[in-house]
Amino acid sequence: MSVATEVSDMSSTPFPTKTVVILGGSYGGSRAAQVLAQGIPQGWRIVLVDRNSHRNHVYNFSRYAVLAGHEHKAFIPYNNFPSCSLSDVSSCSSHVRVQATITSIDNHRIILSPNLPGSQQSYLDFDYAIYALGSHLPQPIDLWNHQKGGVKSTLEPLEIPLYGGTKLEGISSLRERQKRVEAARSVLVVGGGALGIQFASDIAAVYPQKRVTLLQSRHRLLPKFDHAVHEKALQGLQELNICVILGERLDFESLQHKSTDQGSSEPRVVRTVSGREISADLLLLCTGQAPNTGLLRDMDPRAVSPDTGLAHVLRTMQLYVPPPSFEPHKFRENDVLHWLMDLTPDTEEGIEQSELWRLSPSIAYADIPSTSPVSSTATLVEPYSSQQTLYPYIFVVGDAADAFDAIKAGHTAYYQAEVAARNILRLISRDEKVGTAARDKLDSELEEYAPGPPAIKVTLGITKSVYEVNGVVGTRNDGVEDLNAAVTWAACGMRDVSEEDMFT
Repeated sequence: MSVATEVSDMSSTPFPTKTVVILGGSYGGSRAAQVLAQGIPQGWRIVLVDRNSHRNHVYNFSRYAVLAGHEHKAFIPYNNFPSCSLSDVSSCSSHVRVQATITSIDNHRIILSPNLPGSQQSYLDFDYAIYALGSHLPQPIDLWNHQKGGVKSTLEPLEIPLYGGTKLEGISSLRERQKRVEAARSVLVVGGGALGIQFASDIAAVYPQKRVTLLQSRHRLLPKFDHAVHEKALQGLQELNICVILGERLDFESLQHKSTDQGSSEPRVVRTVSGREISADLLLLCTGQAPNTGLLRDMDPRAVSPDTGLAHVLRTMQLYVPPPSFEPHKFRENDVLHWLMDLTPDTEEGIEQSELWRLSPSIAYADIPSTSPVSSTATLVEPYSSQQTLYPYIFVVGDAADAFDAIKAGHTAYYQAEVAARNILRLISRDEKVGTAARDKLDSELEEYAPGPPAIKVTLGITKSVYEVNGVVGTRNDGVEDLNAAVTWAACGMRDVSEEDMFT
């Protein structure tokens, strides 16, 4: 059994632990926890670690940062995993959730710190880990933004208190953003991806009197999708009287110099690289997000691409770092003995494919066919005889993974997490059935992940949206103010939830 005690006592805990730790409780991490809980053998436990007290439904953050009255619906209780403090984790034999910040991962151990001052660091030993820490959110919806430096959007509150990841703090932060949007006469949104489009269209729909400009460095909106998506999105933005500037890149140096004094009623003026000036009271930088892979890089720099910041993975979703002196189809005993000792077998098939997580607004539940093309996860791979890894017990899913050109989205993380969780169940089952004698065969029957075609749904104001699913592009006009939050709550195990219940 794994324990978490003071860092000074770290040498006292024996191994193994019979613990699967999930790092991050968002779309991928939560789905991994569900799959593991359905099939993990008795005597094993799952520890879900997340710095937030509630699951953050980040796809609704941009809407709730503009339109008041629904912000509490973005924070969903982890009702299936009881909370456990860092100091009590050693006495918990059942599945638990720990609210903490992960500060390091090393081999079979993670170091945990409280979000706010008040207690000491702790540690947790594990047999298997699913790394689902995703990426750093773009600044306008990053509630932890006070921890970052550099150029910032101006949507964040002027005075940001210490943030501890609680629901009340999250609600307060979104309400502060609403006030900034309401007070602005003009808004500049930088970035023509889903977030930038949704922010610009929501502001224009809720406040039609405001001047809203969307600046996109490329000549297309949503360039990873069909050109028809761009055309329909552009039409929807123009219908809302949004000024769309394509093919112009923001000159970030112009953000370093404020054109007006602090507190002045005059708008801020920024430039594009070509010299074009744009004035706005409110600046929203929606220019993408960076993979949250620093912990993996600190553990082993070879695990993370220096160019993209993404973690290398096998199609089994295992973190990929080849063993020393590795040659395909040829092993030297002294080179691989230490990592072979870590290998564990996998289980028999038989875990049911659960109901598709109903994503909103990034992908519409009603638009998904019963056999979803978003991901292919039903095939077992051939033995990875030429792709062994030093870390067969660490799996990486979601935005942090370099997963074979899969788009970065919640539904992508969801399917990758299913593959990782089922593979861990296979490894656990095989280890318990046949012991260590067959550990060298564990790569022969693990499930592989293959991304499906791109799929997306992007709102264009309160009711209209554009989507691409299974190669079909279209628009819909059935949107609602809260983006059908109850559907996501139901997918998280809270069905028939009332408006009052969503304050919990």
